[in-house]
Amino acid sequence: MLYLAKMAKRALFISLATLGLGSLAVAQTTGVGTWPSQKPIRLIAVFPPGGSVDQVARVFAPALQSELKQNVIVENIGGASGVIGTSAMTRADADGYTFAVVFDTHGVNPSLKDKLPYDTIKDIAPVILVGTSPMVLVASKNSGITSFKQLVEMSKAGKQFSYGSIGIGSLGHLAMARLAKQAGFDWNHIPYRGGGPLMQDALGGQVQLAIGSEFLVKPHIESGSIIPLVITTTKRVPGLPNVPTVSESGFPGFSAPAWWAILAPGKTPPAIVDAMNKALNKALKTPAVAEKFKSQGIEIVGGSPETAREFIGKQIGIWGKFVIENNIKETSQ
Repeated sequence: MLYLAKMAKRALFISLATLGLGSLAVAQTTGVGTWPSQKPIRLIAVFPPGGSVDQVARVFAPALQSELKQNVIVENIGGASGVIGTSAMTRADADGYTFAVVFDTHGVNPSLKDKLPYDTIKDIAPVILVGTSPMVLVASKNSGITSFKQLVEMSKAGKQFSYGSIGIGSLGHLAMARLAKQAGFDWNHIPYRGGGPLMQDALGGQVQLAIGSEFLVKPHIESGSIIPLVITTTKRVPGLPNVPTVSESGFPGFSAPAWWAILAPGKTPPAIVDAMNKALNKALKTPAVAEKFKSQGIEIVGGSPETAREFIGKQIGIWGKFVIENNIKETSQ
């Protein structure tokens, strides 16, 4: 009996040990383990402070902290239309503690830049498509421009205008280049390092026109500091109901929405990508995030990492083709 009791005890010990090893194996297989309890999460905003990318990151941060029970630190690494910040993200450890908030320039950079410091497919794992928004063309108050119709008429008459965007190859730049091509005239492009510096000059009258996301320009429109002229989506938006679309202003079918996404280093374990995706989707449904984005004109998309991957791939194809066909160079103005 004593022998049987010892054997039973040994069997129980082996069974429990096996169970423990099994749990460890599951943790190693999923790649989640104790994530995200080990250290703060770094959320890189790939443009300078003050722009829409920075604002999206800072709206998300407290909601993610609440959901994940971990500190979320926003770090601005701007420059090169988002390439420098994205590159910093791809070089980080793929352990689930570094992510990047990118803008629509991410879909243009592969065809615009001669050589990126990362592979857009292999080195990057899309986590979520945050949302989309119209781009808004605005005029400074001292420009003398009060409507898009007036701007087009004056441009066709030969008057030259300058407009600012967040950089060469940004969606704002490409949208204006496409519009100018359709209209048969040209405007001088002034690239900025981000939405913050662009808005400073638009508000101060240093640049006549500026194109930015509704998220970026709406607060300044509401304060009366700049004049909205036209939006780049096919339909008017609730946040700016009196601002016409490019399509209804003489250029049918014109569409160029802005977008934001969150990415991770390419080798980040799929389980962590999925876990972060779920946390971000939950954050998008919280009143603090949803109402803020809605008030600034962002139409929330959310969904799976695959949804983000497919959308970004299509954007790379659409605008990459435009860049190549129109011979747009990074050094062009």
